[in-house]
Amino acid sequence: MFNKEMYINRRTALMKSVNGGILILSGNTESPMNYPSNTYHFRQDSNFSYFTGLEIPNLALIMDLDNNTTILYGDDFEIDDIIWMGPQPSVGELALKCGITSTAPYQGFDAALKNANSVGKKIHFLPPYRAETKIQLNTLLNIPFELLKEKSSVDFIKAVVSLREIKSSVEIEQMEKACHTGFKMQTTAMKICKPGIYEREIAGAIEGIAIGDGGCVSFPVILSQHGETLHNHDHSQILEAGKLLLVDCGAENNQNYCSDYTRTIPVSGTYSPIQKQIYEIVLKANMDAIAAVKPGVKNIDIHLLACKVIAEGLKEAGLMKGDVDAAVKAGAHALFMPHGLGHMLGMDVHDMEGLGENYVGYNDSIKRSEQFGTAYVRLGKELKPGYVLTVEPGIYFIPTLIDIWKKEGKFTEFINYEKLEAFKTFGGIRIEDDVLVTETGGRVLGTPVPKTVAEIEKIMSL
Repeated sequence: MFNKEMYINRRTALMKSVNGGILILSGNTESPMNYPSNTYHFRQDSNFSYFTGLEIPNLALIMDLDNNTTILYGDDFEIDDIIWMGPQPSVGELALKCGITSTAPYQGFDAALKNANSVGKKIHFLPPYRAETKIQLNTLLNIPFELLKEKSSVDFIKAVVSLREIKSSVEIEQMEKACHTGFKMQTTAMKICKPGIYEREIAGAIEGIAIGDGGCVSFPVILSQHGETLHNHDHSQILEAGKLLLVDCGAENNQNYCSDYTRTIPVSGTYSPIQKQIYEIVLKANMDAIAAVKPGVKNIDIHLLACKVIAEGLKEAGLMKGDVDAAVKAGAHALFMPHGLGHMLGMDVHDMEGLGENYVGYNDSIKRSEQFGTAYVRLGKELKPGYVLTVEPGIYFIPTLIDIWKKEGKFTEFINYEKLEAFKTFGGIRIEDDVLVTETGGRVLGTPVPKTVAEIEKIMSL
C-alpha cells in the first residue's frame, strides 16, 4: 500500500473530473470454488484498489460530488472470523490508512444507493464484470442486467482511464518488481525445457515462482508447443525434440501491478534453420517496434510498422509475395499475425480493459479499424509519457485459417499457399516485452529477458 496522500490525491483528482451526483466503487467479494468457505484467491477490484489501496473483501466507496464527501462502507470482523484469520483491523483503521475519515456499516451502502436513486440523484458507476456486482446494481438501481454496461457512466470511465493510464514513479517501481519475477519465470522455463517432460511441469514451476515472490501470476500461464493457438492454456503435451515451445507468462505482485513476457524457445535447445529464419523476422519486428515507441506516435502506426517488417521477412522466406505495402494495407499479413501489437499494462495485465477496450485504446480522433487482424489492435491512440504497454509481434501458422483463406482464394497475389502447406505443423512464434513510454522514447522494463537466438540457445545449454 502506498502512502495515504497518494490515495487522497487520486480521489481528489477523480472527483474534480466528474460533474455532479455520486461516484460508487464496489470492492470485490470472496468467490467460492465449491462450497462457501473454500474460496478462490481473493483479488480486489483494480479500480477500488487504485483509489483506496485496500485489499479486503466486502468494502464499498461512495464519493458525493455535490457535498464533497467520501464514505467507506464495510463491517468489522467478528470473533468467529478472528478465530480463523487472526486479529484484523477495523474498518475505521482501514479508512485512515487511505485518508478517509468517514465510515459506515456495509448495509448503509445499499441504503445510500436506494435513497440516491429515489430522489433522482445522478449515480455514476463503472461497467460491472462480476456477477455479484451486477446483481447488486440490478437490485439497488432497478437496471436490467442487459443494460448495466450501457447505463454505466462514460464520464466516470474516462476520468478513471485518464488517471490510471499515466503511471507514476512509484507505480513503475512496482512494475519493475513484477518484471523481475517475470524474468525469473521466463529464464527458468528456458533452463528446464527439454524433450520428454510435460508442458505442465514447466507451467507449474514458473507459476510457483510468481507465488514464491509474494504475488501470483498476472494471468493463467500460456505455455504450449502449439503456439499457433494464441491463448493456449493446455499444458498436457510431452515436449518433443524439434518443436518450439511458446511461453507467455507474467507476475502480479502484492500491489496488483503486473508484468507480461513471451518467449518462444526450441525444445531441442537449438533452433533449426527454418525456425531461426522465422524467429529472426519476429525479433526484428519486436525490436523495430520498441525503437519506434515515443510520445506523440500513434500505436496503430507502430503496429503497422511491425506488420510490414513481418510481411517483408515472409516475402524473403517465400511465403508472401508482391508489394509489401499493398499487402499490409489490404490485410494479407493478418493470416500470420491476426492480433494487435500489444496492450496497456498496469494493475491489470490488459490494463483497464474492463472499462471498455475502446475507452482505453482509442479516442475521438483514433478509431478502431474493422479490417480482420487490425480490428484486434487493443491500443491505437497516441502514446504519452507514463504509458506502459506490451510490444508482442508474432508469426503463426494456423492450419484452419490457412485452409479457409486458400479455399476462398483470398489474397493470392500476396500469399504463396503452395509453399505454406509445409508450415502447417510449424506452430507459432511470439516475442513480447513490457515498455515504458518516457519523455523522449521508450524503455524496456525489468532485467532484459534473453531473446536473441544466441542468448536463448546459450541459457538453454547451461
